[in-house]
Amino acid sequence: MPVIDLNSDLGENTAERVVSDDAAMLGIVTSANVSCGVHAGSPEGIRETLAAAVERGVIIGAHPSYDDPDTFGRRPMDLEPAVLQALVERQLVALAAQAADAGGRIAYVKPHGALYNTIARDSGQAGAVVAAVRAVDPRLVLLGLAGGVVLDVASRAGLAVASEAFADRAYLPDGRLVPRTQPGAVLHDAGDVAERMLRFLETGTIRSLDGTDVRIDAQSICVHGDTADAVAMASGIRRRLEASGVTIAPFAGRGA
Repeated sequence: MPVIDLNSDLGENTAERVVSDDAAMLGIVTSANVSCGVHAGSPEGIRETLAAAVERGVIIGAHPSYDDPDTFGRRPMDLEPAVLQALVERQLVALAAQAADAGGRIAYVKPHGALYNTIARDSGQAGAVVAAVRAVDPRLVLLGLAGGVVLDVASRAGLAVASEAFADRAYLPDGRLVPRTQPGAVLHDAGDVAERMLRFLETGTIRSLDGTDVRIDAQSICVHGDTADAVAMASGIRRRLEASGVTIAPFAGRGA
């Protein structure tokens, strides 16, 4: 039977801006991409999310970003490789310390937002992120967009890699995500999303925005925590997949 991980971006809430129901999502997903506090989130909220993940047995991933809280880390930035590497290293070290304080550890790294999309195509910035991961802990798995440049860069550098499919995002025919500025980029119907993910596991393809099928090789499925009705979508996906005989399990091993 197929095995797939279910992940979500969490730890992004502040007192002034609550974007996700972390407690509910941690009861559904098997991996949590926890904000490093640069694009979103507060120290108190991140600690709470980390502690809840440890309590639930959810695998923790670091979710570093460009230093851009004004746009939630979704604005591309042209940073020198050394600057970007240092920025990512600081975030990984900080989250690793917070995870340890909560009784856990980070097992993988999934960059956020514009950084995630940039390193899927830009080998220079991809190299800087990979160098940061290797410098902090070469045991960490790098999770990225299926087919993205960063996965090749990371593999060549000796890192373990994993790729993901997005449940709540539309795809372009070339396998990239539809930019959030375009209509139809974000999906919201929980039933349709669940069927879309079941079809992906059955066929290895996801229907793109123009109706063509895009082949995706992925070990994880992401539902963004800040997407409207994220809990309903994640819960629906899990129920639908498990009812079809799919095993939901983390891609990054426990105790690694």
